[in-house]
Amino acid sequence: MDSLAVGPVALVSLLVSNVLGSVADTSSELYTELAILLALMVGILECIMGLLRLGWLIRFISHSVISGFTTASAIVIGLSQAKYFLGYEIDRSSKIIPLVKSIIAGADKFQWPPFVLGSVMLAILLVMKHLGKSRKYLRFLRAAGPLTAVVLGTLFVKIFHPPSISLVGEIPQGLPKFSVPRAFEYAESLIPTAFLITGVAILESVGIAKALAAKNGYELDSNQELFGLGVSNVLGSFFSAYPTTGSFSRSAVNHESGAKSGVSGIVSGIIITCALLFLTPLFESIPQSALAAIVISAVIGLVDYDEAIFLWRVDKKDFLLWTITSSMTLFLGIEIGVLVGVGASLAFVIHESANPHVAVLGRLPGTTVYRNVKQYPEAYTYNGIVIVRIDAPIYFANISYIKDRLREYEVVVDSYTRRGPEVERINFVIIEMAPVTYIDSSAVQALKDLYQEYKLRDIQIAISNPNPDILLTLSKSGLVELIGKEWYFVRVHDAVQVCLQHVQSLKPGYESSQSSRSSTSDEKPSFLSQLFKPREESRTPTDLESGNGRPPLAPIRDSQSEPLLSKEH
Repeated sequence: MDSLAVGPVALVSLLVSNVLGSVADTSSELYTELAILLALMVGILECIMGLLRLGWLIRFISHSVISGFTTASAIVIGLSQAKYFLGYEIDRSSKIIPLVKSIIAGADKFQWPPFVLGSVMLAILLVMKHLGKSRKYLRFLRAAGPLTAVVLGTLFVKIFHPPSISLVGEIPQGLPKFSVPRAFEYAESLIPTAFLITGVAILESVGIAKALAAKNGYELDSNQELFGLGVSNVLGSFFSAYPTTGSFSRSAVNHESGAKSGVSGIVSGIIITCALLFLTPLFESIPQSALAAIVISAVIGLVDYDEAIFLWRVDKKDFLLWTITSSMTLFLGIEIGVLVGVGASLAFVIHESANPHVAVLGRLPGTTVYRNVKQYPEAYTYNGIVIVRIDAPIYFANISYIKDRLREYEVVVDSYTRRGPEVERINFVIIEMAPVTYIDSSAVQALKDLYQEYKLRDIQIAISNPNPDILLTLSKSGLVELIGKEWYFVRVHDAVQVCLQHVQSLKPGYESSQSSRSSTSDEKPSFLSQLFKPREESRTPTDLESGNGRPPLAPIRDSQSEPLLSKEH
């Protein structure tokens, strides 16, 4: 079931118009051929992406980019329609500055009749739209607005015959005939536009289709949806259609009207077919200013300033992305605007991925739960122990940042509330790896280097709660054996218990009592030599995961130590 309404949409129409307008005159046969060829190219791209299941690529275009692009495009569309209001020609452009210059330069040719008619029609459309949105029982007015403007505009022209108001003119009667797309010599120059239209079409279609699927309670395969759009564009290109996609507005009207399946599209198609066969003579006297009022009324809703205000309050980065995209689209054109917006969006993604969140954990009082000390100020840490959680996959792009943070936290951690035996420096670094879903070979090598660096400074690494895939990668790379199987734990608290016992053993009184008993060596044993005692080589996977393979240490009690919870906790 799918009540998605497929057809021409404002954004795609704008893209087609602006790109083809720079290649051919809008009234020429070449212009029509290029639009049809573009439909074929877009359809082929959508089919390929659907078959190869590449719909996920569009996820890299953020909502902020689309909103900024749509807002700027709506402004350009509105200005491009000004010629029908003003009564004189203006330059065709997808940039705001040439449009504004052209409007100002031709001001001496201004004519009142089309301006008054267009303004009245626009006012009627906006009032009907507002009433339709604000009052449920009048919602039919929103859909009836364009028809009302066309009827009133046509009646005015029929009655008064104003010479300064341009009309639509003759429209060929009947259904379009089958024909093979031509003008393939221009295909190469249309490739960037085809990709752009495909991206916008997918975002618009799949976005509204998913929303409708959620409301109506059925599953949606976005790749299948994409393939269906591609087939419709390919077939449409053989019947003189230009690129189409799913429409937000028409789909919303469809849904509000009670449409639940594709039958609604068949009914719409039958009505349009009847209009093409029998009603085209009625369209000849439609004033261009009335149609321009309909277009302007539609694009006013696309100017998404509410989104900009929302982004400013919620996320300054997304607001910056919105601003960059809309500004570039307005001043440099649609293609450059989208490319810059997508590029900036990807740059933000890469930056976030290369600079992941790394948190110092502390123990919540009265529990065995460890949480971010910045989020929970009451959480406390232990002397000699740093507990760090890495909240992202670890790979070549972010491992250097993670290593820098680990070194930094050796110093910064002193600023938090601390408990346990008093020691002069950090002896243990516990890495909580529960959020880590992936680790690559570069990260494994960097962790080996970090282990060697810590070893030279008598610091031991402990690993907490790695998932099976991470544990397998660490095992294959030899990092499990290098760090020691006894330093892998299921819970952070298990690791803290063991580390606390070792920290307690390093207290000055403990060391002096141990040295007085030793008479066989002049050298004081190092920290790591105390840790690495002979142990069993064969351990079960359960021992490795639970940390039961750690060297046995007698519990050491001290009035300064935070008492550990009993086993039942």
